Amino acid sequence: MRKTTAPAGGPVAARPGPQDAAESANGVIPGAGPVGPVAPPPTDPPGGVEPVLRHGRPAAAPGGTAPEPSAGTAGRTDRPAAWTAWAAGQPGDGRLTDHPAAEAPESAAEPPRTATGTGVTPEHSDDPPRYAPEWLRLREPADAAARAHDLLDPLRVRLADRPGRAAHDGLVVHDLGCGTGSMGRWLAPLLDGAQHWVLHDRDPYLLHFAAVGTPRAAADGSRVTVETRRGDLARLTPDALTGAGLVTASALLDVLTAREVGALAAACAAAGCPALLTLSVAGRVELTPEHPLDTEITLAFNDHQRRSGLLGPDAVSTAAEAFAAHGATVRTRSAPWRLGPDEAALAGQWLRGWVAAAVEQRPDLREPAARYVEERLAACVAGELRVVVHHTDLLALCRPKGAAS
Repeated sequence: MRKTTAPAGGPVAARPGPQDAAESANGVIPGAGPVGPVAPPPTDPPGGVEPVLRHGRPAAAPGGTAPEPSAGTAGRTDRPAAWTAWAAGQPGDGRLTDHPAAEAPESAAEPPRTATGTGVTPEHSDDPPRYAPEWLRLREPADAAARAHDLLDPLRVRLADRPGRAAHDGLVVHDLGCGTGSMGRWLAPLLDGAQHWVLHDRDPYLLHFAAVGTPRAAADGSRVTVETRRGDLARLTPDALTGAGLVTASALLDVLTAREVGALAAACAAAGCPALLTLSVAGRVELTPEHPLDTEITLAFNDHQRRSGLLGPDAVSTAAEAFAAHGATVRTRSAPWRLGPDEAALAGQWLRGWVAAAVEQRPDLREPAARYVEERLAACVAGELRVVVHHTDLLALCRPKGAAS
């Protein structure tokens, strides 16, 4: 769709990620320790909210009619409860209440807005593009349910046995292209021991909410701290991961090129740290009931994902080869979204973005796709549509630094 290709239609949003030296590093502290300052988000530009999907964005329907807004998506004038909770510091919401700089101004509770319909919110031409946080929040429960839990056992073993680890050492985790921080909210409470999360993204607005939404405790009650770094994955070097114990990313690999994936594998190998890279699209979608256009739209969408040299559905196989070439042990697992009536809002937004990307790739599909979207959305509203969006999770266990070859 976040998150997992760049948005369809209009300018392609630059991909969020880390860099070798942070353009903006807040409270950089090596290892687990006190949280650094969390900068307030920038002022929202004017316009209407439109969520951006990493697998294609919910844009105007192929027939030219803008989609009707649904809960948690375009057109809302109220503030989403999750964002209000973050701003207000509700108990148990992971808010970093022990640091006054984490206070979010009242205006920060409202997501960024755009009138362009491209999913990009440039107040100035040099501003980083934004993925709409409401879309990232909408997909977060499905992401959490889909990720492959059985990759965590070999990861825990590697983390417990890493060379030079002392009992009091905290785990330094680099989250690449963190968005609103959903990976940290899922993973930090599943790992034991003190953790220090380094959140990388190009968008300072998303970085703010990722920081204030980071869990405060690990699985065993140990402290979790956080810092943010604004930067670009294209500038990633091994030095950026110095001291890293784990690299994570969610819905990122498929919006990278082979060169970028190669650089990521090389950096992780040089740091001697494992990488848990989740929710890369696999190029397969199942919709029930079936429709004659399903296959054609799937193929067009997959071609759209591969535009401009992006890996799209080929990302996991390319990444597996890149990590293996550096001596890493690579494991992959299926991680599908399974969307039914309880996930109708997500399914509807995903469907709009999926078809919009296919139509951008194949303009000749515009008229039949408009009818297709109308029929599918009606089935979604009626609770009759079931969708399985296939993803793949990858765990690369790089050789620890100092380990025997």
